[in-house]
Amino acid sequence: MITAAHHREDNALRLARTSPHDVLAGTNRCDIMARKDRLSLKRGLSLVSRSPDLPKGKGQLVCRGAATRDRILAVAEAGVLAKGFGATSIEEVIVEAGITKSGFFYHFRDKNELAREMLKRYVASNDQLFDEIFARGRELSDDPLQAFLVSLKLLAEVMADLPSGHPGCLIASICYQERLYDREVRDLTAQSVRSWNARFRGIFEEIAAIHPPREPVDLDDLADMLSCVVDGGIIMSKTLGDPGRLARQVLTFRSFVKLVFAGPGRIS
Repeated sequence: MITAAHHREDNALRLARTSPHDVLAGTNRCDIMARKDRLSLKRGLSLVSRSPDLPKGKGQLVCRGAATRDRILAVAEAGVLAKGFGATSIEEVIVEAGITKSGFFYHFRDKNELAREMLKRYVASNDQLFDEIFARGRELSDDPLQAFLVSLKLLAEVMADLPSGHPGCLIASICYQERLYDREVRDLTAQSVRSWNARFRGIFEEIAAIHPPREPVDLDDLADMLSCVVDGGIIMSKTLGDPGRLARQVLTFRSFVKLVFAGPGRIS
């Protein structure tokens, strides 16, 4: 098996032998290397953290409890994405998760607490995906524009590899039925969107410092645009029954970013 460390070493040697112009022109080479990582990224998102410092027996109980809690959250999220929060009952979640009613209320006080923890889990999963994808882009190139373009390509490939398309956006589902959720859930939703926009805004600031935009563009609006492209791509792909549409929208956004900051022909 070729590890990520081997990828980094090989890439460092390639970059050391290239001129700055070659580095800017080498996005395709980096893309090929990044493509090899997308399966490991998706596998990493499914790993459950453990508690190695706990005594063996207690640690096993904690792991089982965490696994049950995560299963409840996964079942609830699937139900909400499929038919909405209001139509997803606690009784249905209990049956699908294979637990007792007392088991459910051991983990969650009520449906509002379930919604809050479900949202936190969803946001944390997205944060982890973004952390790994954009970190991988930075590993493959010191140029922030090229690193971002590689990361977008990797993001598109992860989306394209989902067997039945993206299951849906929990943030969008909450927005559509916001009256069913308490104030804390609505605040967490807004906070998560602001956090993602701030993340992308920081990336564009780094890019603009080296590659000034060829056309006047508001970096805040550009940062917002990525979330809009992803959520819009999810909606369109589900509505039209075309799972590949989301990945193509991400790649179109990638081309737009390249034109704004690099111009035609400067970065492949």
